[in-house]
Amino acid sequence: MTLTIIDTFGFLFRNFYALPPLKSKKGFPTGMITGFLNFVASLGRDFETDYIVFTLDSKEKDTFRKEIFKDYKANRPEAPEDLKTQLPVAIELINEMGFKMLEIPGYESDDIIASLAKLAASQGIKVKIVSHDKDMYQLIDDDKIVIFDPIKKVEINEAKCIEKFGVHPKDFINFQALVGDSSDNIPGVKGVGVKTAAKLINQYKTLENLYDHIDEIKGALQKKLLADKENAFLSRELVTLKTDLFDNINLEEFKYPEINPILKVADKLIDLDITSILERVKKDGLYVKTKMPDNQVKFDAVLIENEKELFEIIDKIEDKIVAFDTETDSLENPNIVGFSFAYEKNKAYYVPINHFYLGVTDQIPEKTALKAIQKILDKKVIGHNLKFDFKMLKKYGLEIPTPHADTMILAWILDPDSPVGLDSVAKRYLDHQNIKFKEVIGKRKNFSEVDIQEAAKYAAEDALISLKLYEILKEKLWEEVKWDIENIEMPFINLLIDIESQGIKLDIEYMQKLQTETTEKLENLTQEIYRYAGSEFNIKSTKQLAHILFEVLKLPVKRKTKTGYSTDEKVLTSLKGTHPIIEKLLEYRKLDKLLSTYIIPLQEYAKKDPNHKIYTNFLQTGTATGRLSSKNPNLQNIPTSTDINIRDAFVAEKEFVSLDYSQIELRLLAHFSKDEHLINAFLEDKDIHLETAVKIFGENRAKEYRPVAKSINFGLIYGMGPKKLSETINVSTKEAKEFIEKYFASFPTVKTFLENTKIEAREKGYVETLLKRRRFFDFAAANARTLANFEREAVNTIFQGSAADIIKKAMIEIKQRFPKAKMLLQIHDELIFEIDSRDEAYEYKKIMQNVFKLEVPLKVGISFGKRWGELK
Repeated sequence: MTLTIIDTFGFLFRNFYALPPLKSKKGFPTGMITGFLNFVASLGRDFETDYIVFTLDSKEKDTFRKEIFKDYKANRPEAPEDLKTQLPVAIELINEMGFKMLEIPGYESDDIIASLAKLAASQGIKVKIVSHDKDMYQLIDDDKIVIFDPIKKVEINEAKCIEKFGVHPKDFINFQALVGDSSDNIPGVKGVGVKTAAKLINQYKTLENLYDHIDEIKGALQKKLLADKENAFLSRELVTLKTDLFDNINLEEFKYPEINPILKVADKLIDLDITSILERVKKDGLYVKTKMPDNQVKFDAVLIENEKELFEIIDKIEDKIVAFDTETDSLENPNIVGFSFAYEKNKAYYVPINHFYLGVTDQIPEKTALKAIQKILDKKVIGHNLKFDFKMLKKYGLEIPTPHADTMILAWILDPDSPVGLDSVAKRYLDHQNIKFKEVIGKRKNFSEVDIQEAAKYAAEDALISLKLYEILKEKLWEEVKWDIENIEMPFINLLIDIESQGIKLDIEYMQKLQTETTEKLENLTQEIYRYAGSEFNIKSTKQLAHILFEVLKLPVKRKTKTGYSTDEKVLTSLKGTHPIIEKLLEYRKLDKLLSTYIIPLQEYAKKDPNHKIYTNFLQTGTATGRLSSKNPNLQNIPTSTDINIRDAFVAEKEFVSLDYSQIELRLLAHFSKDEHLINAFLEDKDIHLETAVKIFGENRAKEYRPVAKSINFGLIYGMGPKKLSETINVSTKEAKEFIEKYFASFPTVKTFLENTKIEAREKGYVETLLKRRRFFDFAAANARTLANFEREAVNTIFQGSAADIIKKAMIEIKQRFPKAKMLLQIHDELIFEIDSRDEAYEYKKIMQNVFKLEVPLKVGISFGKRWGELK
């Protein structure tokens, strides 16, 4: 039995800073709430629990720690406005979903957690604490109490505590007494850091023993310890959690709700425009505690430890479809531990290679195993997320084929809005609950330490389930989605492996110089802001900044919320010209974001590689429209700013070339709508935005209104209405509406096409891209709000999806014609290569322009440079 205790405010705060600043259509911030709901959704799918309780800090500000030390938590900055706005809504959602919340006057959430955890553990219940507060480490007791990280989905036990801080959990309060905690204003001993404190506590265990033997400690360290002796004991008292707040607990109060908690708040989520989670509920079933379904797939997991037997079994595959999967020691720079395969109805095989633990039995030698893998790869091989397996095998020198099929890609093509992990897809299409990876790993460091027999069941299941999914998905694919996976999606896997393996070099010295310059600029801006404000304050504190702007400087208030004055970017931008401090603040925020989001993290990625190359990971299934996305790090999102030119930090060994489809989505609009004015403008290579301005506003005002025409041109593709257009071009909603009406009057066939697209999407339940890839929408179950969203997505999919089809096809053709082409990046409609000669770049351009014949020509811009920032 497991009890999960959530440190509510701590968890919500972490979600706020970890997730992007999402907003509803009404402008209400929803990022934190969305992250929290995703966690609730995972409770029954990725993270099982029998009981759950949310703990809250006392509403009373004067807790017993304040009585001990009046400056306790006195330095806490004011929470950002968007966070404070979301907190009461999140608390309300917890209540409405049926979860138990606990609050005790005068005590903090941490004390409630400690008391609950100790009592539950004493009754034989395993406790998982969801908190990022390091005070929780003092509670860790292996197999009884652990901390759970919901982002990384790992349990933090005694070993991880020792690995991170260098001390055992039972010694943690004495360790904290020396280190202190700046976030809570706990003083500790000044000048004593984590390593020194760990060394002292490992030797002396307690403060009392440490100070009894203070003469053994020499020099400056002794002076520091003696000077802050009182603070050390005070700090220990402050960090020690209460464990006696409960005499008993009624676990039934904490039982995980039987009715799906997400469904209970469906109306509220629709109002907040958080609908993707609701859509997943419909497709994935109820997110309640998982029960093994009656129709669980039954199969035999066969462990192969004999070389002769291995090759005999592989020979029996002949020309059958074979599902293949590898097990590795990590996700980042992985090494092979074993592999599994399946080609029969109810049998799958596991081949151990590099398991390491005391008493490990016979394994297949790595060299022999690789020969066996190559034989399997020469057959009709399928798998789930084969890019990971193939990319890893490539470094062992194996010849990587084009997959016969990848069930992750098939699942995504059929339903691009749902999760495509093997566990989710197996549950959705087979009603089968896979063995969970975390259950197999347990407390082990990685898969190489898993017992071979246990590993065989887990790994063989992955192969067999992939095989069974293939049979179902391929049938559905050809029935429902007429999409060419054989010539597009499957070779694209190999192409992405090649792109990711190239990497792109970062000029570390340039980036360090940029960091120094940006840091200096921020320091200068800080002083200028203080000068204009008339005092020093925390620039990043919404409350303090609002006080300066609206109470000290008396600037006009633009927006006020329940929690105070808004100081978001929109407000600051609207205040431009009212006071010189505004420009400085906007510049400060821009530079601070560049430093923390790009300049420092990119250097960390580059330093991992001896050649200072950065290797991104492209997701083929990352978007519903078909466009690629990039992560770890996201290289599609590097700013184009020229004053702080981060792109200039990326350097070519010889030369970069950028090949960028020009206005591809507007050309697709002309192609699909068959509008003669648009078609003629593109055929004559005219300025499409100026031509649009002429049609709407007349020859005399065309140049003045070109930016408006441009916003309308692109806005219609993305489903922009009058309100959004008015905000974009800074006019009234009435004027924006008139502009759109003029546009449609000038381009009637465009209006007809867009309206017909929405009607056909509702009638058929799907839309098709240029290459006939379909995206389905559940219009039948949609309310008015969801219906409008589906219509926008349907139109958007035709343009973005078709553009994605075209560039994918072009990438594949370039690679087929020029196998040695060094393709480095794809950024939506742009490809970046590293080239030996410009002649090859112009060949790539020809392929891109001729890859598909539209009613109007495809046009590709080309530019060259030694640094990415030089590309136009």
